[in-house]
Amino acid sequence: MPVSVHNLVVAIAVGGALLALTAFQPGREETGGSAPIPRLDGTTHPDIQGVWQAFSEVEHNLEGQATQASAVLHPGVSGGNPVPHAPALALGAWGGIPPNAGAVVGGAIPYRPETLAHRNENRLNALTRDPVVKCLMPGVPRATYMGYPFQITQGPEKVMIAYGFSNAGRTIHLDEVDAPGIEAWMGHSVGRWEGDTLVVEVTDLVGETWFDRSGNFHSAGLRVTERYTPITPYHIQYGATIDDPAVFTEPWSISVPLYQRMEDQPRVLEYRCVEMVEELVYGHLRKEPLVQHWEGDYGRRGGTLVIDITRRPTTEDLNP
Repeated sequence: MPVSVHNLVVAIAVGGALLALTAFQPGREETGGSAPIPRLDGTTHPDIQGVWQAFSEVEHNLEGQATQASAVLHPGVSGGNPVPHAPALALGAWGGIPPNAGAVVGGAIPYRPETLAHRNENRLNALTRDPVVKCLMPGVPRATYMGYPFQITQGPEKVMIAYGFSNAGRTIHLDEVDAPGIEAWMGHSVGRWEGDTLVVEVTDLVGETWFDRSGNFHSAGLRVTERYTPITPYHIQYGATIDDPAVFTEPWSISVPLYQRMEDQPRVLEYRCVEMVEELVYGHLRKEPLVQHWEGDYGRRGGTLVIDITRRPTTEDLNP
């Protein structure tokens, strides 16, 4: 028997007119949680093909955090809160960091004392150190919960994932393959089915990627075990266990729900950010820098903000 639909009707008065808004209680739709998980043709395995997305704020900090005024902060007045630093000051509320409850099972990432100090240093310098700022591939597991849609295409022996951000992609091998023996930004993925859960072992990851925007990092010895478990035809519970003895005292895990995009013919639109960061990455090599001055009038709620920019080569540029 189909589950009956329970509607919540909310009346809102707008300008003297009465508008009726109908909201469905979660999990009570006619195609609710009791609907069977679809199966891949010719197999008993779940069919997880489609466009998926993590609607979560954990990309900012996997451990969770309170609201923050900016990704980079400047000390405030004595006894006061820090304020947005110059690179983000002009963004105002656009540059704010939303609060989130985190995704780490148990709450905290078990860093070694010396690597925790490095994480804290990363956090203070995230705007210049986070590889994603320069549109480098995000790696695994970060690509999954960045907030950009990604598409899963599935077959009996291969599962392919195409991510919108930075044209990243990878193949999950369900058949026998030889490991490439070289590190890559998205690593080497080998999968297997355990009941209805797709378990993926990811190795050969470069050591430069981060887990989020808050400086949480790993070494080149990272090993990630992912778990994709369908819980309805439109939801996947995504889990990842992080194993990296050089950085952490023990393995730790995250858990994030994924949601299927339900538009008519959903697709992943490329976010080709490489060309967008060319000026950031290479602008200091120009003989005449293009971006040297910015001025914005915020009116009586902000005054006039003037920013002058000086570009110069780094030590590495001068001594390659």
